[in-house]
Amino acid sequence: MARIVLGLGTSHSPMLSTTPDIWPQHVERDLRNKALWGIDGQTHDYEELLSLADPSIAKEVSPEKWQTRYDACQKAIAGVGEILAKAAPDVLLMIGDDQKEVFNEDNMPAMLVYWGDNFMSIPRDRSRMPPSIAAAAWANEFEAERAFPVATSMGQHIIESLIDQDFDVAHSRHFAPGRGMGHAFGFVYRRIMDGKAMPVIPVMLNTYYPPNQPTPGRSYNLGKALRQAIESWDEDLRVGVVASGGLSHFVVDEELDDGVIKALREKDEAHLRALPRNRLNSGTSETRNWIAAAGALEELDMELIDYVPCYRSPAGTGCAMAFAYWQ
Repeated sequence: MARIVLGLGTSHSPMLSTTPDIWPQHVERDLRNKALWGIDGQTHDYEELLSLADPSIAKEVSPEKWQTRYDACQKAIAGVGEILAKAAPDVLLMIGDDQKEVFNEDNMPAMLVYWGDNFMSIPRDRSRMPPSIAAAAWANEFEAERAFPVATSMGQHIIESLIDQDFDVAHSRHFAPGRGMGHAFGFVYRRIMDGKAMPVIPVMLNTYYPPNQPTPGRSYNLGKALRQAIESWDEDLRVGVVASGGLSHFVVDEELDDGVIKALREKDEAHLRALPRNRLNSGTSETRNWIAAAGALEELDMELIDYVPCYRSPAGTGCAMAFAYWQ
């Protein structure tokens, strides 16, 4: 039977792939954002958020601290890549979210397994992106279209197994013309795998968009069901699982993140299931990808490579980066 031998978790923020001199441009987007999800689980504009923020956060915002945190993140990304390369699994199951890159409001599945023959990376039109996002796009795609192999037969088996386990999972073998993989997956290929190819099974969760976001408990159950599906595959394969996204952003919530990391280390399923959904919105919603991975990886032990809260403004906006592995 197949068996899971490795787990990985990585953030995938544009801040990871833009040097600190560009970080003020990310702050400019924060200033225009009228719906920043605060640590109180409510939305605020920037000025409201600033009035609620801990004044000590201002000390975390400086070119020197930005550079230190950027360097720590680059080291952690390299570490995740080295662990994957050394383990060299036969198949990599990728858990990520889609932010209207593949799906839109005409069809927004809560969870989907892709099992086409190839997983396509297609460059997007960067002229329509905010400058700071365009500057980071290199980390999510390649300069030209590339086709990556998919473990198609195993993907079909996983879909069928999930259905047998009472998961009404959506599936896809093709995307609309001109649409390729979203950034959650492109980041893994570009920054973690360094463009190398191995058979993959992409699992997409709608972490972002109400009203059909999977609950934390459902996300954990999905991970357990994915493990059962993998272990019921009759070919002797070594499988890796990677969660792409998170942790808290676009407002850093260290309390929430610390609880998640502790629960992942201690295999505290109850804590992960009980995470408050009103604090799992915007980018923080991607924590669901880690929760699903935890369900699949509960027989392995998690080690944190690094946690780097990258504050970019005195209001507490920014991205909290996390990097980990399970073995």
